[in-house]
Amino acid sequence: MPEKSKQPVNLVRDLGPSHATALVVGTAIGSGIFLVPAEMMQAVGTAKLAFLAWIVGGLLSFFGALTYAELGAMKPQTSGEYVYIRDAYGPLLGFLYSWTWFLIAKPGSIATITTGMVRVLGTFPQLAFLSEPAMIRPMVVNHGQLVAIGATLFISLLNYVGVRKAGNFQVVFTVLKVAMIAGIVVVAFASSAGSWANFRTAFAGARGGIAGFMMALVAALWAYDGWNDLNMVAGEVRRPERSIPIALILGMAVIAGLYILNNAAVAYMMPAAGIAGAERPAVEATRLAVGAWGAMAVSAGMALSMLVTLNGTAMSGARVPFAVARDGYFFSALAEAHPKFHTPSTAIVVQAGMAVLLLLFAGSFRELFSLTIFAEWLFYMIAASTVFVFRRKEPDAPRPFKTWGYPVVPALFVAASAVLLYYTFTADLRNSAAGVLLILAGVPVFYFFKARRKAPSG
Repeated sequence: MPEKSKQPVNLVRDLGPSHATALVVGTAIGSGIFLVPAEMMQAVGTAKLAFLAWIVGGLLSFFGALTYAELGAMKPQTSGEYVYIRDAYGPLLGFLYSWTWFLIAKPGSIATITTGMVRVLGTFPQLAFLSEPAMIRPMVVNHGQLVAIGATLFISLLNYVGVRKAGNFQVVFTVLKVAMIAGIVVVAFASSAGSWANFRTAFAGARGGIAGFMMALVAALWAYDGWNDLNMVAGEVRRPERSIPIALILGMAVIAGLYILNNAAVAYMMPAAGIAGAERPAVEATRLAVGAWGAMAVSAGMALSMLVTLNGTAMSGARVPFAVARDGYFFSALAEAHPKFHTPSTAIVVQAGMAVLLLLFAGSFRELFSLTIFAEWLFYMIAASTVFVFRRKEPDAPRPFKTWGYPVVPALFVAASAVLLYYTFTADLRNSAAGVLLILAGVPVFYFFKARRKAPSG
């Protein structure tokens, strides 16, 4: 009797609306909300203009979320952006997106998040040893690198054993993260050490002008970044035609509200010059409000916040190489799903391994990761633009959700992405150009796999 062909194991739709919303909120709110107020104040010099940058950045990000809501509900497949780009512009551009994400963007993001988390933990006197060497042969590795690697492996294991387990983790700790930010706001405005007069102060050393405002807007957009990760796990969301739009819209509203309230709390506690000179404005504002113990609590909360962001990043990142491999354009092993856990197990392991390598060679990693800043926003812009292509090519396709304010809303997001690309490219020409070369290096790789690709049997 002939042996039956082995059927591939597929991913399962185990994520509900709460998981989807927590993925949007928990992944986007990382360390940026605690750090970028200083950078923004250095750029614009007044609380009024900083608020304007937060509002404009929030609106533009919300426009992007509305655009992705239509795309995610229309094409609720694993890897999201890869599917949109592939179906709109062809497999080559889709592969270049996946190549960029797989090679450095997602492993680099994981390494960056864990490194930042260790830096925050290192501010505690009891953890000062994190900067000390744990081993010196055959290479120098400090305790902080080992902690970062441990966090990477823990979160990767959590995602390996089931997307629902990772989703539950995301929900619980996102709630704690939101509660912490709300706590910062409450203790700040309840403190007698704050003053509404701080809102009228100015930082004399700010860059100012249009260039300064654009710098602040870029910082705000980077702080909002991460909401798009939901679309990468769309193939595992229950009732995606409903859950994805709700999660993106509700999630972005929560993020924007928390960011603006946090910025208001910091501005209430500190004058403009104080914000501009603070390494971690939210921590300093809490210290002024309730003392050193409050600052320590916020620092611990920052580390926790980054762990939740790490979970969302690891979850979404592994789905991209999995999807392109299932299309036959990458190593077939990456297309495997675990027979028991129904997760892209091989892709998760490889992604974790690449992040660990970056953590071990952190000296060269930072420059390498900076190459992707330009590439990331390039593909955000390209992915969002596919909504126009599908409206034209597939006018009668089912669209459970249609972007509000089409075509103006997606056009504004695409234009904002283009502006951000311009400023990031001109601010760091060498690394941005290297990022373009990194993308183009995927062209011969694509044609190599295309030549090996077998036609589907039967």
